[in-house]
Amino acid sequence: MTIPSAEGFLPAASCLPCTAEEERATVDALTREADANVKDGDLRYLISQSWWTNWQSYVGLLSYGENDTDIPLQPASRPGEIDNRKLVLEETSSGSEDTELQRTLREGEDYTLAPQDVWRKLYDWYKGGPEISRKVICEDPASRRYIVDVYPLHLTLIDERDNSARTIKLSRKAKVSELYRLVCSLLSVEQSKVHIWDHYQKLKNKKLTNRNETLEEAQLLMDQEILLEVSADDIWSSDHCTRSTSNELALLPLEPTTSSSFSIAGGPNFSNGYSSGIGSSLSQDNSLNPLVRDTEDGYSNFSNGTKDDIHGLTGLHNLGNTCFMNSAIQSLVHTPPLVEYFLKEYTQEINTENPLGLQGELAVAFAELLRKLWTAGRTSVPPRAFKSKLSRFAPQFSGYNQHDSQELLAFLLDGLHEDLNRVKKKPYIEAKDADDRPDEEFAEECWNYHKARNDSIIVDKFQGQYKSTLVCPECNKISVTFDPFMYLSLPLPSTVTRMMTVTVFSGTGDSLPMPYTVTVPKNGVCRDLCKALSDACCLKQSEMLLLGEVYDYRIYRYFSPLELLNIIKDGDQLVAYKLPAGHEKLLRIEILHRNVDRFTPEPQFNARKLIGSPLVTCIPNDSTRKADIYAAVSAVLAPFVRAKVHAPGESVLNGRRPSLDGIVPRDNGASCEKGLSMSNVDEATSDAEFLPFKLYLSDDKGHIRNPVEEDSDHVFGLPMRLLMGWSDKEHEIYNLKYMDDLPDVFKPGFMSKKTRQEAVNLFSCLDAFLKDEPLGPDDMWYCPCCKEHRQARKKLDLWRLPEILVVHLKRFSYSRYMKNKLDTFVNFPIHDLDMTKYAKHTSGGDQPLIYELYAVINHYGGLGGGHYSAYAKLIEEDSWYHFDDSHVSSVNEEETRTSAAYLLFYRRVDGNSCAMSDVVPVNTHMVDSLEA
Repeated sequence: MTIPSAEGFLPAASCLPCTAEEERATVDALTREADANVKDGDLRYLISQSWWTNWQSYVGLLSYGENDTDIPLQPASRPGEIDNRKLVLEETSSGSEDTELQRTLREGEDYTLAPQDVWRKLYDWYKGGPEISRKVICEDPASRRYIVDVYPLHLTLIDERDNSARTIKLSRKAKVSELYRLVCSLLSVEQSKVHIWDHYQKLKNKKLTNRNETLEEAQLLMDQEILLEVSADDIWSSDHCTRSTSNELALLPLEPTTSSSFSIAGGPNFSNGYSSGIGSSLSQDNSLNPLVRDTEDGYSNFSNGTKDDIHGLTGLHNLGNTCFMNSAIQSLVHTPPLVEYFLKEYTQEINTENPLGLQGELAVAFAELLRKLWTAGRTSVPPRAFKSKLSRFAPQFSGYNQHDSQELLAFLLDGLHEDLNRVKKKPYIEAKDADDRPDEEFAEECWNYHKARNDSIIVDKFQGQYKSTLVCPECNKISVTFDPFMYLSLPLPSTVTRMMTVTVFSGTGDSLPMPYTVTVPKNGVCRDLCKALSDACCLKQSEMLLLGEVYDYRIYRYFSPLELLNIIKDGDQLVAYKLPAGHEKLLRIEILHRNVDRFTPEPQFNARKLIGSPLVTCIPNDSTRKADIYAAVSAVLAPFVRAKVHAPGESVLNGRRPSLDGIVPRDNGASCEKGLSMSNVDEATSDAEFLPFKLYLSDDKGHIRNPVEEDSDHVFGLPMRLLMGWSDKEHEIYNLKYMDDLPDVFKPGFMSKKTRQEAVNLFSCLDAFLKDEPLGPDDMWYCPCCKEHRQARKKLDLWRLPEILVVHLKRFSYSRYMKNKLDTFVNFPIHDLDMTKYAKHTSGGDQPLIYELYAVINHYGGLGGGHYSAYAKLIEEDSWYHFDDSHVSSVNEEETRTSAAYLLFYRRVDGNSCAMSDVVPVNTHMVDSLEA
């Protein structure tokens, strides 16, 4: 049959249904076009990652399997409406750049970004929302690097004239001049009569005078205050306040002890990231009372500032999800070689010519932050200047999202190395092959080549060398390379199973809801979960489970049997409804609940929030009379009847309940209706005086409230959604507590005891890292002899170990769709970590390689809402402290060994001494001399 073209018969705006292949091709073409022609000011739209994953599965863009090998998915069903409600703080219908997002969202886990044309096409096909758009910003015009400003700056504007406050939103890449224009436009004042202050922590820290710098460069942070001063005569009477509250006075004693001011690339003299104006005119012997130094700079008002105070116990303010950065900083600033280095004349080694660095700005910012943290008499320090410099070197850390502390540490060490690289002009060195030379000779040559291009304090202290051996499985060609490393990323024995908790509800009113915790394959599908739940709850052969997710007291989505389990997060709430086998041929009824008074007006009714968990039951498609619906709902509510209201087992409608015994399962899993009836429900029970509750026809959000009529129309194939109004009468009859507080899929602390019992030794992690194993099919090696890509075997060996050994425990396992966290307890040594047998080459002869632990970075909680902190040891005191952002507390040594350990910092000790305190202690007198 030939279908004539619809061209010319349909309006241009009409959208005929497309096949999955057509949708995939259209989105792919629009995405490639948008990426090729991206420009400043373009829009990108946020789409829920769970919905996006379902769509990708539907159009055939996803595959799964062990080791991420491509195994085609079975055809998935077409997803429903786009649902972005989980992304926003409060549901909106307008959708704009002002949409308030949840603060802990992560790209690739919670949302994906789609070009404007892609969003429009998806919206035409699926509808839904809310619409959430954000602007594209050009990060670097030279390299054409663009970012999406997902979280614009929220600033609280304080008007000094009347102390009124209002929130303004502006891109962090906007100029200070744009901030002035916006403020003056909002308040109808002239720019010439306006001054805006950085009012962080309610102190006049800095007047925003450089209107060409961005708000990020001005170090303005999310949710901080800015202060507006308006003058009628443009003569600022508050000028004296500038001198008393200026941060530059407090920063003056922390200048590097050089004979002359240090300038980078002709820029202003550095005073902890600020240009010294007033402070630079003061004499060096000016003594300042610590009590007048402002708390923004970290001084305590309760300290006498004497040299007897303990050094190195200063916390760091959390600037908004910056605990990952604070923990890394505290670990580095308690690394003795770095402290000694940055307290000396480090400025002589700054490389202002290195295009890979930040012309020394990152090193200066880190050094001045280190000096602050090691000055006695402080409470906590806001690392605003440092974060600004780091964001310029690694733009991915410029926002306010949570990041991986290990990734931050890697970029920070790399940035410090490039800023401090003693090699001003890197020579070109051609890589050479071993040519059967001895390993000692070839390894030394590779190390010398590396040092010829990379020579800094970071290389001296943090970098080691490992040997990589590849063997071709066909011709036995052996390839040996020696490469530097900054840290060891050790794998943890990853379990292949996952524990999930699901609450099982009865769809026929046989029992109360019951949570079940089952073990399923980590890379399994929802069919595996249903099978495990069926065994746990003793499911009958005549029943089957309908698996769904509940969010905001409504059914957020149902899962198909072939959907991957790794799209389900630990914080989700899952339900499974026991329904008759073949329930797909019946009319599914979804029951939502809302508190309401009998005489509540309609607008007030709709404003009320849903309560309890949704219930699901089924009735025959031709039994949609009012009496049938009430009987079905009454039956499913029967287990919740309070004992004092009716005798056990007695239905609220005098025992009349829908009979579903006529559903006979067939061999193919379908079912047929045999003698299906509703037990002759008396029509009189529909009278309001006999009904124990009130039902309304509604939508999936519970916003609509239409009465259930005797002849209720219903679209075949769609579920019937009912809204039950809960007044005092319903609460007296039914016990709602069994429908409240669904458990999460998994609680991180649930298996803490078992995890400790199944502890892993650090040496077993090292053995797993160094074992001989084949490369994955996606990581084939090109054999120079075979001239083919081969799945070679790879073996790593540690050749040269650094003085500072950083061990990264790979707790986050990555897949194509998301990442999981392993909470396995790793038993690592605090003292006498002997690495002698692992190092193939030592420069110290026969002396053992003994390491002592001095810092730990911890990660607590899950992925989206996790938290970082650090343990660090004060070498002079031989005592440990817990650095949790601005809070610092003393801890016992054994308390540092927990299942939250993520990064371990070890320092090698001399062969004739095993005491860390004997090895170059931090010279705190040098810090004190900076304050004098």
